[in-house]
This record gives sequence, structure tokens and C-alpha cells, in this order.
Amino acid sequence: MSLDYDRLMRLPVESVTETYTKRDTILYALGLGVGAADPFDRNELRYVYEKGLVALPMQAVVLGAGAMKLSDPKFGVNYTMLLHGEQSLQVHKTLPPEGTVVSEGKIDEIYDKGASKGAVLYSTRKLFDKASGDLLVTLGNVVFLRGNGGFGGKGEGAPKPRPVPADRAADLQVPVHTSLNQALIYRLSGDYNPLHIDPEVAGQAGFDRPILHGLAAYGMVGRALIKALCNDEPQRLRRLDLRFTSPVYPGEPLHVDVWKVAPGDAAFRLIATQRGVVVEDFGRFEYQAG
Repeated sequence: MSLDYDRLMRLPVESVTETYTKRDTILYALGLGVGAADPFDRNELRYVYEKGLVALPMQAVVLGAGAMKLSDPKFGVNYTMLLHGEQSLQVHKTLPPEGTVVSEGKIDEIYDKGASKGAVLYSTRKLFDKASGDLLVTLGNVVFLRGNGGFGGKGEGAPKPRPVPADRAADLQVPVHTSLNQALIYRLSGDYNPLHIDPEVAGQAGFDRPILHGLAAYGMVGRALIKALCNDEPQRLRRLDLRFTSPVYPGEPLHVDVWKVAPGDAAFRLIATQRGVVVEDFGRFEYQAG
């Protein structure tokens, strides 16, 4: 069965309401490794201690996500060959450490890259504070449908992410530490895919051991850049975009190469240090310059 483009594009805006607590906010931060290096660091404690708790803005990616309709056979999506390709975040207001949010998501477009290359689905999700009605964040999601190319859709016009500068070395290198049990903690924020915990499932997918969630690595790089470029003031983050290019393994050392493009604007890559592999590319980090 071919991908049913018209049926997917006719899907109405999906509205999901979710209440989250300080416990959820603390669990999310722990899943990013906050406090692992120094549990007594006051800057780290702000994200994991209920006294004066602060939410990391990247937590928005796990709130109000709703059901994955793409797995419904009537849409013709080869779900086993789906890959999360890109993630973006635009911050409009500070995310509270607890509250109720309303998420509104829709498919923007699906591009056909051909039978041998698959299809690319772009969607947008807006997160509102239910109490005030304020728009908190806008999330962009790109999914590669590797088994659904050749459905007859348009192949051109897809947005292109901004590459990192190719004419000079990075201005800054920021280390990022992962722990061996990090995926076990991060999954408690809502992604229970067995690929990240079950060695047998990971082996069937072609990995020698479970891999870390892509959105965990996304949150980790956001945390590292907030620390390095925003004086550890998360409210200064405005935008965080990137493309997932290779899996991350729990426990392996990582580092971020950062290029300062303009005041309040940086490009970056996340690299698995020992393997020398770029695991996140086309990174864009915009922030309130201080």
C-alpha cells in the first residue's frame, strides 16, 4: 500500500492537553544528565531540586506529544522504516516548571524524494499555557519515511537547514558527558521505545547495544549551549534547530563544536569524540545576547 498523501494532509489539527508536575520536570533534567558530574553544583540543582525549580526549555519536546497517528495502517506509512530526522524549537515564553499545556499539531507537507530515497514529512506543533492561553513554544519536526518514496508527490521545495561554516574552524568546543544508564532515566519522560533499553531489540535493528534517544541528545546539546553561551540562563534561549545524523551510545564522550555567526546566533555540531562521528549537524542556536 502506497502512502495516502491526501488522507494525511486532510488530518485536522490535533489538540492534546497534558498536565505536568515538578516531578516530571526534575525527571526530564535527570534524563539529560543534569547533576551527574557534580550533584552539589547550585546551577545544576536549579533544574533538579523543587526549591526554586527551573524548567529547561527543551522539555517542551516531550509535552503534549499525543498519539502517533502515522502508525495507523490506513495511511500507508511503512512505520518500521521511519526515522526522526530533524527537530526545531522556537521559544516565545518561559516554560513553567509545572502546569497544564495544550498542544496543537498539524502536518505541513510531505515531499517525495523517489522510490529509492523515501519521503520527508514536515509537521509543526504549538504549545500553549492552558491557564493564560499564551503561546509558549513552536516545535518543528521532520520525519524521514524511508519506505514511502515514489507515492507521486512533489519532490522540490523542502526547507533546507543552515549548514555550519565550512571556511573556518569552530570558535568554541564544549564537552558533553553521557552516563551508561542515561537512556534508562530519559525514557521515563515518555519515550518507551525498547530500542533504547532492550539489547535484543537493538540487535535486531543493527546495533550492538541500545542507543540513546535522539531527543535526549537534543536536550543535552541545548543544555550545554545554554551553559556555554547564555551564562546558564535558560530564559535567554530563542531557537534550537538540528538534524540527527548518527546514533549516540549511552556513556560515550561527546563534544559540541560551536561557530559564533552573529551576536545571539551560533551554529554547531555534536560529535562523538572517540568515534569521530558527527551525530547532530546543521545546528542553529539563537539566544538573547548578554
